[in-house]
Amino acid sequence: MIRIAVLGDIGSGKSFFAKQLNIPLFNADNTVFDLYKSSRDLYAKLKKSFPKYISEFPIDKDDLVKIINQNPTNLKKIIKIVHPLVRKEMNKFLKKNKNKKAVVLDIPLFLENKLNLNTDILVFIDPTKNKMMTKLKKRKNFNLKIYTLLKSAQLPLDLKKEKADFVVKNNFNSAKIKKDAKNLIDKVII
Repeated sequence: MIRIAVLGDIGSGKSFFAKQLNIPLFNADNTVFDLYKSSRDLYAKLKKSFPKYISEFPIDKDDLVKIINQNPTNLKKIIKIVHPLVRKEMNKFLKKNKNKKAVVLDIPLFLENKLNLNTDILVFIDPTKNKMMTKLKKRKNFNLKIYTLLKSAQLPLDLKKEKADFVVKNNFNSAKIKKDAKNLIDKVII
């Protein structure tokens, strides 16, 4: 099985590109969202660590934002609790799709969490910066402080770009991204 990992900045268009590949997709952000809604285990762990803020199931993302705003080092604590569960879900996904020709992994901290294998195909999404920030600021729950903290957990973008096998320029034109995704699939899947 070919593993295609999509890398890039927050809001760069990684998820949109990943969907356009039209192969089995593991999206870590969606998995986290689902875990917040469905995992009593995650709820118990977060409640134990942050009893003042986590009081109801399912977990409310706004409560997590309050926890991080109260003390930025809490982001690392949350990551330590959430990431092992996401990794477990990723492994289930890989096992379920082991007979597929290829899968795509849309995981924001893919390299940072050392999830990559030497055989993975790394695709870096390189956005037009001003368009990216304009789109990010239009998001309903955009918070510059949280954005900055999340960025601090990432490797430098230049390093990710350097490690990538393919770089896709994203000017936020969906027709171009769809074409780039098709071209990539044609190149990597024999």
